[in-house]
Amino acid sequence: MSLLQKFKSYIVSENLFQQKDIVLIAVSGGADSSVLCALCAAAGFNFSIAHCNYKLRKEESDRDELFVKKLSEQYNVKLYSTSFDTVTVAKDNKKSIEETARNLRYSWFNEIIEASKQQEKPIKFLLTAHHADDNIETVVMNFFRGTGIKGLRGILPKQKHIIRPLLFAKRKEIIDYAAENKIDFVTDSTNAANDYTRNLFRNEILPAIEKVYPEAANNVLRNIDKFIDVDYLYSESIQMLKEKIIEIKGNEFHIPVLKLAKTKPLTTIIYEIIKNYSFTAAQVSEVEKLLQSESGKYIKSSSHRILRNRNWLIISPIITTPDTVNIIIENSDNSILFGDHTLDIQKQEVLETLSADASTAYINAAELKYPLLLRKWKQGDYFYPFGMKNKTTGKVGKKKLSRFFSDIKLSLLQKENVWVLESDKKIVWVVGYRMDDRFKITSSSKCILKLSSTHCSQKH
Repeated sequence: MSLLQKFKSYIVSENLFQQKDIVLIAVSGGADSSVLCALCAAAGFNFSIAHCNYKLRKEESDRDELFVKKLSEQYNVKLYSTSFDTVTVAKDNKKSIEETARNLRYSWFNEIIEASKQQEKPIKFLLTAHHADDNIETVVMNFFRGTGIKGLRGILPKQKHIIRPLLFAKRKEIIDYAAENKIDFVTDSTNAANDYTRNLFRNEILPAIEKVYPEAANNVLRNIDKFIDVDYLYSESIQMLKEKIIEIKGNEFHIPVLKLAKTKPLTTIIYEIIKNYSFTAAQVSEVEKLLQSESGKYIKSSSHRILRNRNWLIISPIITTPDTVNIIIENSDNSILFGDHTLDIQKQEVLETLSADASTAYINAAELKYPLLLRKWKQGDYFYPFGMKNKTTGKVGKKKLSRFFSDIKLSLLQKENVWVLESDKKIVWVVGYRMDDRFKITSSSKCILKLSSTHCSQKH
């Protein structure tokens, strides 16, 4: 079977795309991408070409750009071309040249595809010329990186809108096809150098392994198919375990400590749970320590926190609202957005049936002095909690908010989310928990302020 026949058969068997779909081919000008263009043209696919000049090889980079331009003219297809100051971007972002170039090109490819959606016939897929040898290199590199099962399954033929239709072919097959069909291409001189990680594996490490195990490359390819199946079964099993032990409450994930501690294999389960919240594999041991720690201990990632709260581990987003946020409320305001909540304000002369919901407070408006202040609570805050009379004096005593929170057993995360409404430096309402006795409604109250706090996700 010819390479063209294998190519068309692979696209059908893997259900990569349809004949009618418009595709964008990432073309460097090398043998792989040049052959991919030739195969797509021979198969009658509707394609455009995209080329990136990374400005890394001076005249050679410009030569490649010119070659790809002529290639687009040869096939009479649209060319998208751009250039990047890759070295400067890499230094600014403190990333390697390889990673920077990859991020730059895929970001640009996505921009092209997104912009094409305004056209009558938009681009549906991006095709790259990754082949079987690339996949072998990737898997071996991933093994030494320690990327786990997902890394060992290699490059997938289809990931969302990105398609690799040459993964079935070895590089030798591609080179032979180019020679047989007189397909021109350019050669990147840096491919022979070992300055980049992939080149080192390609030029030295893998050839050295094949001297000991001649079938090493083919064995890796066969294992890729196995690991794709393993990854599927593994992911299904992990998902079932997650559903059994994780309770979702709003934007928090609650995990019973005892149930998690009895789950095996514990280290693997913990990693699979926390990795989606920016935690690293190195932090798994810290989570295991939380299982034995006292309430209130926590660890953080760049985006989330895992808190031991009594018999639970709670994963929640790190609060990004600054503690110094002060929201001024004027007499004319009737709705205020604060954090992820909305405060609705209604003035009324006749008291309606009182709501027992802690998210609603009824205030004696005559006691208020505007403007009111809505802010996060802070250490040292105190109020006179409504309904909490001293058994001896019969009066409502002063209580610090920190003590009040302990009495009602708020977790650390809950405390951090508490806001207070203030009038003339007096706390009117600990929002969502308790109003201040000094602002309670009496028989002589003529104007009542109804305050309601609602989570934004509950509003329609």
